[in-house]
Amino acid sequence: MGWNMPRWMELPDSLDERVRRLVVQLRGLKDHSGLSLSSLQTKTGYSRASWERYLNGKVLPPRQAVGELARVVGVDPARVLALHEVAEEAWRQEPDASKTADPPKLRRTRRSALIGVLVAVVLGGLSAGLLVVAPWEHGGSTSPSRGAFAYKAGKTYHCGVKRKDGRLYASYSTTSTALLSGPAWDVVEAQCLLHYHGFDPGVVDGAYGPNTTRAVKRLQSQARLPVDGVVGPHTWQVLRK
Repeated sequence: MGWNMPRWMELPDSLDERVRRLVVQLRGLKDHSGLSLSSLQTKTGYSRASWERYLNGKVLPPRQAVGELARVVGVDPARVLALHEVAEEAWRQEPDASKTADPPKLRRTRRSALIGVLVAVVLGGLSAGLLVVAPWEHGGSTSPSRGAFAYKAGKTYHCGVKRKDGRLYASYSTTSTALLSGPAWDVVEAQCLLHYHGFDPGVVDGAYGPNTTRAVKRLQSQARLPVDGVVGPHTWQVLRK
């Protein structure tokens, strides 16, 4: 069924969603690169054991480690670092003081665009700021026939799912790799496909809210995927079947 693939350890339920999205994004970068943890150690200067902790949500990776991973994989680090800024703020709010990030090799001054990033999240502006698609796939949040996605409260979309060349499509996006984290046409597509498979995501509005997250987790559990509530390449494979 296409589900026999390398699997990540399930992330702890207690992990803040903002941290979870960063970890899922970093996992996607590593998977796309094909690099082992030992190779990451050689190329980034951070130990294999450190990467194991970072990628399993045990420790928040330092900013420099995230930047090094982006550099090694060959993607724009600014976008991944924006996710890190939000995750870092969430991590600092955790009551458990023992959850501190590994010290970076070279401490860098925190350049905070955090307020701007958080405002973008609240206003549904992720398509212009944060990484709402896999960094190696461009245009995931823009439908060629529909233009850039703009969230409008109360607006819903019709789902007409059809099979083409053995894969399911709802006409809003053709992606099979986008990592979803904000309002986008890709989210509308995923919501329609969730409905088709019998997992109710609530209102089909393109917003990646708690109802959609719960529906994704139910699908992932049935498909024996890591249950993280985030639609990435492996979950898309199931949705498109």
